[in-house]
Formats: sequence, C-alpha cells, structure tokens
Amino acid sequence: MSVYTWQQILVSVHVVFMVAWMAGIFYLPRLFVYHASAEPGSDKSETFKVMERKLLRGIMNPSMVLTLVTGIALAFWMRMYDDPWLMAKAALVLALIGIHFWLVARQRDFAADANTRSSRTYRIVNEVPVLLLLGIVVLVIVKPF
Repeated sequence: MSVYTWQQILVSVHVVFMVAWMAGIFYLPRLFVYHASAEPGSDKSETFKVMERKLLRGIMNPSMVLTLVTGIALAFWMRMYDDPWLMAKAALVLALIGIHFWLVARQRDFAADANTRSSRTYRIVNEVPVLLLLGIVVLVIVKPF
C-alpha cells in the first residue's frame, strides 16, 4: 500500500473510534440521569451499574485510547503537530479527557451506591461534550488559524 492509503486508513480508524468514544460520552451521563433516581440496591440500580461498567470498559476506555493514539500518530505523520488549529483542538480534547475521567469517577460512585449528585447535574454535564465536539469539528474542518 502507498503512504497515502495508510494515511486514509489511519484517518478512518481515528474517526471511527472518535465516534464510538463520543457516543459513550453522550450516553453515560444519560444513564446517570436515570440511575440517580433509582433506589440504591434495587434491581433497576443494579442493571444500571452493569450497563455503565460495560459501556466504560468495553467501549469508552478503548475508544478513547485508540482515538488518542491514532490522533497523535496522524499529527506526526502529517507533520501538523505544531499547527495552531491543532493545538486548539488538543486543548478541547484535553477537556474531553477530563470529562471522561470525571464520568469514570461518577461510575465508581454509583457502583459503590455512593452517588451524591442529582439527575440535574448529569443533564447539565451531558451538554458540555456537545459544545466541545462542535469546537473540535470546526477546528478540523475550517482550520481557522
């Protein structure tokens, strides 16, 4: 395969895992919204615990890692690692990583029946990744600087 073809494959893999990661970042807080209203120890709560754990471990964590690895590889392969738009994108991605780890901590709270946050908190948190994704997409497509 030519270098150009490998680059296309790497971009494709990056986009696929980014979509999977973002789907999890959008879905997990929604699960928390409903889990927050479930009685601790109830069948409903236990079901949410399983769903949340599997989403994090099976989809979100691997997708985040593969998104970051392929993104870093692309930045170096395409020699864009010092482009200003990419630095701005990296800052937004760091914010997404922060949200990811905040969600991991909240999942641990729920797993221990120790959640102290309301469903409203999770509804609000659910909106933040949308804004970050919007900024990332604009930076990648428009490359404003």
